[in-house]
Amino acid sequence: MKILQNSGMPIYQQIAEQIKAEILAGGRRQGEYLPSIRSLAKDLRISVITTMKAYEQLEAEGLVTAVPGKGFYVNAQDSQMLREQHLRKVEECLIEAIQAAKIAGMTQQELCDTLKTLTEMPDEG
Repeated sequence: MKILQNSGMPIYQQIAEQIKAEILAGGRRQGEYLPSIRSLAKDLRISVITTMKAYEQLEAEGLVTAVPGKGFYVNAQDSQMLREQHLRKVEECLIEAIQAAKIAGMTQQELCDTLKTLTEMPDEG
């Protein structure tokens, strides 16, 4: 997990977003426990309160559940809910891309052509 001190995003939100991305990508399975709040705080050299806030955010989003005395575990993910969350993320990214394209003076056709080119590129990995 990477925490950027100067990203402009609060540290707890960076943690929550990275764990959320892992869950949505299937990297963390239903019933899997997250690292303890204290151990994650120690590993990242951050406050326990910051880690707790990240986990509480994930719980509020329904991605994890707290078990007193045991920690937080990953909830079962409804496939329709996962799809909706991915669609929301795509929309957010496209809105950002459209705003950047407008600033760059791109036409709608140029933007569509760029998207088409990018989606046709082979995946790296």
